[in-house]
Amino acid sequence: MNIQPPRTRIQRKNTKTILNAALQVFSQHGFRGATLDQIAREAGLSKPNLLYYFPSKEAIHVTLLSQLMDTWLDPLREMKPEGDPVEELLGYVRRKLQMSRDFPLESRLFANEIVQGAPRMQEVLATDLKALVDEKVVIIRGWAKSGQIADVDPHHLIFSIWALTQHYADFDVQIHAVLGPGRDPFAEAEAFLRVLFTRLLAPA
Repeated sequence: MNIQPPRTRIQRKNTKTILNAALQVFSQHGFRGATLDQIAREAGLSKPNLLYYFPSKEAIHVTLLSQLMDTWLDPLREMKPEGDPVEELLGYVRRKLQMSRDFPLESRLFANEIVQGAPRMQEVLATDLKALVDEKVVIIRGWAKSGQIADVDPHHLIFSIWALTQHYADFDVQIHAVLGPGRDPFAEAEAFLRVLFTRLLAPA
């Protein structure tokens, strides 16, 4: 889908406004439940004005997902083979938790897409994401083989990090309802996950 990049300051501003509005709408209603009318209303623009920038709801959604995916991969890219293995993995846990804290709407957008079968992200998941995970799996296996960490399944280690960090964005309402006021779930989670993964990764 070929979307021409905006050229003027007003075009850049309106494009950003539309994408921010769409993020709110998609993260709340999912792709199927969201409408162009809702996005236009959230953006404070008319529907014809919105359609000047994006030809369809899918074009907006694909643009958001494309921007998100690159950001989503950055924390895993930062894991370095030459670093201390436990600290490199704990650093990844911390960065993923920070993303859940700082980008909760983006996390829910991604989760909604995956739950629906990833119809607009299958190619990226099977290429960019898989290639990066495969690269890090080799590193983790090497650490385990050399005895620097416990012999854990690298794929399921990464899956568990995703599950235990993204949960704090995707189920934010539930977490706050259970914890009650006055508690910082992210600070508590970081301390808890550090202990959990330190023990898991400790060599036998």
